[in-house]
Amino acid sequence: MAKHSHTFVETYNGLLGFGLDRKIDENTVIVYLQKLSDDNLMAQLRDRLSDQELCDIFNFVSGILKRHLTEPEYHQHFLKE
Repeated sequence: MAKHSHTFVETYNGLLGFGLDRKIDENTVIVYLQKLSDDNLMAQLRDRLSDQELCDIFNFVSGILKRHLTEPEYHQHFLKE
């Protein structure tokens, strides 16, 4: 059984956009992140990303996780331990 899921992007049929209201912004970010992490898309992008872009993405995501998750939440929800 897979540990990860990306079901929101498969079922969301609301508006995508940014700056209209908080809920639409949240939903748009979820859709974008789930689409970005698609295996086929990442296979296309990974070799095209510069070393700096890879570093920037890693640091951005790591920073968000560190700021908003406790250590137990990080292990449970991100690492799936």
